[in-house]
Amino acid sequence: MEIRHFRYFLCVARHGHFTRAAEQLGIAPPTLSRQIQDMERELGVRLFERSQREVNLTAAGQALLIEAEHAVRQFDAAQLGAQRAARGESGRIELGYVASAAYSGMLQQHVTRYSETCPGVRLNIRELPMAELPGMVRDGLLDLAYVRSPMELPDELQAITLHQEGFVLALPASSRINEVPHIPASRLANETFILPEQISGTLEVAAQGGFVPRLGPQPGSLVAVITLVSLGQGIAVVPASVVQRINLPQVNYRQIVDCQASSWLSLVHRRFEKAPAVMGYVQSVMGGT
Repeated sequence: MEIRHFRYFLCVARHGHFTRAAEQLGIAPPTLSRQIQDMERELGVRLFERSQREVNLTAAGQALLIEAEHAVRQFDAAQLGAQRAARGESGRIELGYVASAAYSGMLQQHVTRYSETCPGVRLNIRELPMAELPGMVRDGLLDLAYVRSPMELPDELQAITLHQEGFVLALPASSRINEVPHIPASRLANETFILPEQISGTLEVAAQGGFVPRLGPQPGSLVAVITLVSLGQGIAVVPASVVQRINLPQVNYRQIVDCQASSWLSLVHRRFEKAPAVMGYVQSVMGGT
């Protein structure tokens, strides 16, 4: 028997009449009758008691009715699930990010827009050390990752450029640099720099100031960086979005007057990605950039 036999059986059971069932199914009544007879021969039971006016389910037919309804529902659900997966409307995406993706609001914007479009896709979202993210995407441990560029990527990966922003200086409240009305990069030559995960801003500020920076610890997250600044362990060059997002005691944020350095968020994905759900997320991001 095939799934169509169950559909024919259920239609006859609902209508109690071969002709009306055949009209709904779009087939000739004799054809429908033969299909039901084929079922009965294969099962070795009678499914319907027939009369000229109507047909009624036998005990065997009543027993089959529940299972047939279940079988058709399961079959339809399987078809729908496969079609939704092929369209990228179901499945799971492993998504990694650096904290500045959340501070900028880009992560929230993208996830919200995608989830509204594809509510059937489960997003597993994790903050992870930036240095680990590209390798995890390449190796299939993550599907997508938000990183702060510039950074070198494996050849297997591709990056979509997102939000660009400049840098600001995070100073301990006790630092005498706070007394300087306009802070040039050269004024920072003798300071110890606490390093965020993306150190390009620190290096560019030092280059513009004409000095080799004295590098301090690299504690990891931006919150950890600003915490060390608040404890007087050094200064830090951090993305401008931090000013509105991380407000710790004993920390002042200042502009560097001659700083032209900038960085940008990127969404990293595998260059030849085939998973429909993942590509749907990428297309959603690109459509909103």
